[in-house]
Parts: sequence; C-alpha cells; structure tokens
Amino acid sequence: MPRHGVTPGPGHPRSGREQRSNRSCGAPSLGLLWMALALALLDSLVLWTPAGAHPLPAQGYFASFSRAVPQLWNNFRWWNLTCPVCKSLFTVIDFGLQKETNVARVGSLAIKLCKLLKIAPPSVCQSAVQLFEDDMVEVWRRSVLSPSEACGLLLGSTCGNWDIFSSWNISLPDVPKPPPQPPNPPASGAPVSRVLFLTDLHWDRDYLEGTDPDCEDPLCCRRGSGLPPPSRPGAGYWGEYSKCDLPLRTLESLLSGLGPAGPFDMVYWTGDIPAHNVWHQSRQDQLQALTTVTALVKKYLGPVPVYPAVGNHESTPVNGFPPPFIQGNQSSRWLYEAMAKAWEPWLPAEALHTLRIGGFYALSPSPGLRLISLNMNFCSRENFWLLINSTDPAGQLQWLVAELQAAEDRGDKVHIIGHIPPGHCLKSWSWNYYRIVARYENTLAGQFFGHTHVDEFEVFYDEETLSRPLSVAFLAPSATTYISLNPGYRVYQIDGNYPGSSHVVLDHETYILNLTQANEPGATPHWHLLYRARETYGLPNALPAAWHDLVYRMRGDTQLFQTFWFLYHKGHPPSEPCGTPCRLATLCAQLSARSDSPALCRHLVPDTSLPEVQRLRPPPPYC
Repeated sequence: MPRHGVTPGPGHPRSGREQRSNRSCGAPSLGLLWMALALALLDSLVLWTPAGAHPLPAQGYFASFSRAVPQLWNNFRWWNLTCPVCKSLFTVIDFGLQKETNVARVGSLAIKLCKLLKIAPPSVCQSAVQLFEDDMVEVWRRSVLSPSEACGLLLGSTCGNWDIFSSWNISLPDVPKPPPQPPNPPASGAPVSRVLFLTDLHWDRDYLEGTDPDCEDPLCCRRGSGLPPPSRPGAGYWGEYSKCDLPLRTLESLLSGLGPAGPFDMVYWTGDIPAHNVWHQSRQDQLQALTTVTALVKKYLGPVPVYPAVGNHESTPVNGFPPPFIQGNQSSRWLYEAMAKAWEPWLPAEALHTLRIGGFYALSPSPGLRLISLNMNFCSRENFWLLINSTDPAGQLQWLVAELQAAEDRGDKVHIIGHIPPGHCLKSWSWNYYRIVARYENTLAGQFFGHTHVDEFEVFYDEETLSRPLSVAFLAPSATTYISLNPGYRVYQIDGNYPGSSHVVLDHETYILNLTQANEPGATPHWHLLYRARETYGLPNALPAAWHDLVYRMRGDTQLFQTFWFLYHKGHPPSEPCGTPCRLATLCAQLSARSDSPALCRHLVPDTSLPEVQRLRPPPPYC
C-alpha cells in the first residue's frame, strides 16, 4: 500500500468535464482534419474531375481515420467507390497539386467540412484549419502518394499497395555483442545522485480562475471559456480537475517548493512546454512559452545543470517536425535555433550543433556517463511530415548507434531521455529502437520519457525469446493537470558518480500537489511525496526484472493493481472501475516497449483474450 498517508480510494466522481473518453490532446482530431482537407482538395480540383466521378476522402495514417470513414460514408452515401474510380480521383489530385494548389480555397472548404461533420466547435475548426492548411497541403504535395498507394490505403491491398511506412532497418556495427552483464549493486555508502525529472508542464498563459472547466472547446479554464452555470464551480486558483492546463503561478510554486525533494545533481526535462490550445498557436506563442518557462527553471534551479528534450507541443502546428531536408520557412530551424539560444548555458558546443540540426544531442554530464537526448517527434505517429519519408528521419537512430558504440568502446554508461515513449512510436522506428536497446543492454543504464501524463513504464526483452527483461523505460507523470489529474513531478535516485558506477536507477519518488486541498479558501499549495516505488511495490531493486515481476504480481493481486491504478493517475483516479479487461490492457502496456507487438503480452493474457486486450490497450491519453 502507498505510504505517507496516501490510501487508494474508490476514485473521484467525474463530472462530464472529467471524463477521459475524449483523447484528442486538446485539438480536433488531426486525422479528421486530414480527411476534411482531402475532401476540400478533391472539391477544389473539380475542373479536373471526370464527369460522373464521386469524390471520396483520402485516408491518412492516423488511427482516427478508421473511425471517421464510416461517419463520412454514412453522411454522404459514397458506398459505390470502385478501385478504378478511386485511382482516377487520385490521378486528378496528383495532377492538380503539381499544377497549382489554391491553399486558401482548400482551407475554406475544409473549414466547412469540419463544421458540417462536427469535428470541433466552429471557432476551433476555423483556427485549426488555417493553422494546419499550409503544412498539410505541402506534405500531401511532397509525399507523392501514387493513385495505387492512396487507393491501397483507402480500399485495401486488392486495389494497390501502400508502403509509405514500410519496414526499414538501421545498421549495427560488426562488433560482437558482449555477454549480458547485470549491474552489480552499489557498495554500502556509495554516492547516490538525485535527478529531478520534469515533463509536460503545459503552461497556459490564458488560464483564468473562475472560468468554465467544462466549456465546449478542447481546452478550458481560460479566457474565452465563459462562466460555468451557477450549479457548478469555476476553475480553481492553482488548477482544475478537468481538460485544463496550468497557470504560471502553479509552475512557479512547483519550482520554488522543490527544497524538500532535493538537493539535485541534475535535471532531465522532457518537453511539452506550451498549452493544449493547439488550434490557435503562433510561432511567437511557442517561443514565448519556451523562453518564459526556461527563465523560470533557471531562476529556481540556479547552478544545477538542466538537460532538456524536445516535446511534440513545442512546434506549431502541433506534432509538425519536418526532417532536416525540409528547408526554408517550413523547416524547424526557427524552433531549434531558439532552443539552442535558451539552453546554451546548459549545453556544450557539440550538443548545440546537433540540436540546431535535428533537435537531438549527446553530452557527458560526468565521467563515465553519456547522456543522449532524442527528438522523439521523428518516431511520432502524429508527425504528418513523416508521410514524405519515415525512414530513420534525420538519421537519428544511426547516430544513436554510433554514440552507443563509442560509449561501449570507452566503457561508459548511457542515459537516454526523450518525450514520446518508444512503445508509442511508428512500428519500424520502434522495432529498430528495441533492437538497439537489446544490442547495447550492458551500456544503456537508464531510459526516461514523458508524454502520456500518467505514471507508468515499459519493459524491454531479449529479441530471441521475448522473455528475459533487459531494460526498462520509465514514463514519468506530468506537471499539468490535463486531464483531471493532480500536478506532479518525479525524482530518480541513481547510482552516483564514482569509478565503476552502474549509473542505474536505484529508486524513484513521485511528488504531487493535491488540488482539492490547494484550492480551499485561504490554503497555500503544499507539494508532498506521494510514494516511493520500491517501498510501495515491494521491489527488491529497480532493475528490469523487478518491474517485469511487478506486472505479473498485479495480474493476480487486484489490491496491488488498485494501488498502481491510484498512483498511475497521480492520486486522482477516475471513478469508473478498471475491470479485468482494463487491468490486463493496462498491464500489457507496461510490457509493450515495442509498438504493434502482441507477442510481448502472450504470457500475461490468455490467447483467447489477447485480441480484445490489444484493442483495449490505453492509447496515450493526454499527449
């Protein structure tokens, strides 16, 4: 059971605003926006459309498309699409895009379709389409989807072959893999490093106390959300259990109140600085968030070195991270240059060089330890720029292999930080990363990610049997409340800086701000320890096998799982019970560091239940 006065209860009742069924990450579904833009492209090219053809939307790679197609077909009764008609339509689209695309006209039609299909409130449709239209049309134009590929995606393999995200492999050196060597426990009295881990801060500069936490927009508790009805309270001063982000004062309270959790040897900060109002963000907004929050971190952490990673919300449009071969105004240079300037006091020249190119870097925080910060947007299912080419974007994984091999040659250990966890990545990227982790298991001492906003982990196994745990990625909870969570942060205890250190995680602690107490009249915010991992879960250590064993203990011990479920939600779980399918799906996710790999759960779930559990596996709920 959790210590320190924390007891898992039955869960907090959720009003309509606190339900977690809407997992749109603060925006209308990007997949549905792609659909609306595709429809608009078809309509805008009517001059080239053969007489009698019935336009049908192209289906993108986002998961929401599979849910949107039946809705569109029901609305427009386009049941008679044939393979020849489909190929004719996409021939026309490709021809039109090569001639001239009137982006404004496409956007105007997409806005109408967004409103018609009720993808989002009208004002959100207007802003989102105008924000995304230029990049999306450019990606469509450059992705050169052939008619056969587009129709294979839309109608199935009998009409064509869609292989934009086909398999690819990185190259590993010919150097033989050393025999696995589990780390030795540190000697009694050996130094222990404390590493502060911050992720998903999501500062909302328009947060406003008293506004409606249950507005119609994807993000509430802000100017423009309106007032709640008299029967419901408005947004709290320090934050709200709803689809809301944080005011700056709450982030300042977090940073100024770190004393009891410290002192810290260094900080890992894995991104997502701006709020979830992704339909209405400019580059200036994103840069203001970057510089404001970076200045706040510097103010309160002083000389402690901080090592950041790039989140998916740093760019605008959200998730839009073009690979380095995209030049000019649509490149990410504006963002990476600003990051290099803001983070220059923390990063050496070699790290700033690759940060400016692709948003990733490597450095040595102390002798014997190499830190690698990955730009996980190059693995993201939502990065629409990867439609052009998803094969090892920016050469980042091949660069990672070179860094790990050099570390192995030196006898160094490596920590990897990033935003999106590897189990949530595009399949080929995820499987290649999994292969790299397996090859360098003796060198890789720790992996640290965020993004999901909840408290979880992902276990890696040997590729030969998928049964020997060899690494674990820790997924820390968010600072933001989005959606219906307490604010929180993580501290890792790591084998410290001395000759021969393993640099592995020894334990971790999670701290939260209880919003119910903080928002009481006259109260002041008190950040407190929620739990310590080894103490709470009865772990012999924090090595991969211990986390593997925990998952299998939770399969049969429902009380232990309820403790995990309580802490998974930072002490504010939903009132809806997590029954057996939900429990197995959640546990399966902890074993799934490789995406689209049902075999990882084969020992956890009966064969007859595996398809259902895979279907129910929780997606990243908050992004």
